[in-house]
Amino acid sequence: PRRLWAKMAAGSGPGARELFAEGLLQFLRPAVRQLDRHVHSVRESQVELREHIDSLATGEPNPGATPALLPPHREGTRGAHPNPSPELCRINEDQKVALDLDPYVKKLLNARRRVVLVNNILQNAQERLRRLNHSVAKETVRRRAMLEAGGYQGK
Repeated sequence: PRRLWAKMAAGSGPGARELFAEGLLQFLRPAVRQLDRHVHSVRESQVELREHIDSLATGEPNPGATPALLPPHREGTRGAHPNPSPELCRINEDQKVALDLDPYVKKLLNARRRVVLVNNILQNAQERLRRLNHSVAKETVRRRAMLEAGGYQGK
């Protein structure tokens, strides 16, 4: 088939181009139709879903009429509805799960304890480095003074 397409595309004159275009159109038409059907069914399901959400939010049953395209977004349906239906309240209550925070609190306290421990170790190391630096500076001053005084004797 590729050779046939190549021959038609490489042929001379407008007839070959038209033949190639027609063949390509025939090849793609079923895929385009299938895609169009899927898009249409997705739009219908979105409309049904929005109607169901609206009926849950208001507590009023929606009529079964389903338009082909999504209806314009009505004000008041976005976010929490001021007066949710009893069914929506029941669903919300059913979905609530009591979280046991004790394990998380223990993990946080354990992490805090480890951070404090590491902080103490770092402070001790910093203090030792400060003292060592002070001793090195003192020894450097002492040796420099000895060198300048000419009292250096190689040991």
